Amino acid sequence: MNVPNILTLIRILLTPLFVILLLKDMFPMALLVFAIAGISDGLDGFIARYFNQRTTLGAYLDPAADKLLLASSFVALAVLDIIPSWLAVIVIARDVIIVMGISILTLFQKPYEVRPSLISKLTTTCQIITVLATLFDPQKARLAPVANYLYWVTATVTIISGLHYIFIGMNILQDPSSEDGKDAGSQDR
Repeated sequence: MNVPNILTLIRILLTPLFVILLLKDMFPMALLVFAIAGISDGLDGFIARYFNQRTTLGAYLDPAADKLLLASSFVALAVLDIIPSWLAVIVIARDVIIVMGISILTLFQKPYEVRPSLISKLTTTCQIITVLATLFDPQKARLAPVANYLYWVTATVTIISGLHYIFIGMNILQDPSSEDGKDAGSQDR
């Protein structure tokens, strides 16, 4: 257990608090907790790279913590009818595709590497911006002119990312060289 992994665990533990604050309509506090979680995400990555504290556990735990926080955010905001439910479904479906893909690769004993791609980073960024914008203006008093645009951009990038995962997973599954233990590709977050 190192500092980056401890920061990731803190982010995981902040998620239930964040959801409770949302459900109690305490948006400024929820925004603060979300911001702290975001800072911890950036900080754990920086520390892991700068001080060479990368671990296999961290490679799996960090994206899992991100998915937990973002999925919880979208579900809670959809339940509160602040964002469209179809957007939450798209975000959750992508995460289910990722988990199913990892499960299938593990079941078939196919080697894969956890590495974020550009599209997955863009997806996470769009989702974070959507949550932040929503928390800044939950009643859409100021956000209304750009809300639909933001939702559609986030949905489109999320769908592309999900298709990207499917493409990578299918390539890994169909690559005969991965049978003898060679790395056939990478699975990113």
